[in-house]
Amino acid sequence: MSLRVGVVTFPGSLDDRDAARAVRIAGGEAVSLWHGDDDLKKVDAVVLPGGFSYGDYLRCGAIARFAPVMNSVVERANAGMPVLGICNGFQILCESHLLPGALTRNDSLHFMCRDQRLRIENSTSSWTSDFMAGQEIVIPLKNGEGGYVADERTLDALEAEGRVVARYLDMNPNGSRRDIAGICNERGNVVGLMPHPEHAVESLTGPTTDGIPFFTSVLKSLVNA
Repeated sequence: MSLRVGVVTFPGSLDDRDAARAVRIAGGEAVSLWHGDDDLKKVDAVVLPGGFSYGDYLRCGAIARFAPVMNSVVERANAGMPVLGICNGFQILCESHLLPGALTRNDSLHFMCRDQRLRIENSTSSWTSDFMAGQEIVIPLKNGEGGYVADERTLDALEAEGRVVARYLDMNPNGSRRDIAGICNERGNVVGLMPHPEHAVESLTGPTTDGIPFFTSVLKSLVNA
């Protein structure tokens, strides 16, 4: 029986179908979850996809955190269920306090869309165990509010505890503090990532297939749990 990975659709989600396709390519069963329903349909993990949930009103992810589905996601994440937030999903995780810090307007004040080189810093999280620490990958990035910020104490703790999951290489596209592209919680089951691995799972359409290990990682972590 395939492991079930839920993909939440919020009003304004753009990449939910891409995330579901990535789950299927990795060998999992993608399960559609609706923002207004708190039933997670017995999924084993959840992806919060990219897009513009609720039109990014107030702040990116600020309204989505109050969606009924997030009550269940937060509860299950705190109990150990793997959760991946991609781009807008990362913003939602921060607004929900599953991850520290916040995502702010790009320092250039322009929307950025490019193939981005990253270095995987943490290969022990539920979503990165199929990588090697220090591995360099290329996946697409597209955001207008992608600058990761936190106070110095939080940034120091993330560094000291090995919770920086990925870091920008070559250039910092949005002004993120310490070139941070992704982080995880203390347990390693919740990961937020600003670039889009779901757009790099097929050689026909992606710049690489470097995004696949994010999804195979979680399936293996669930089998080995």
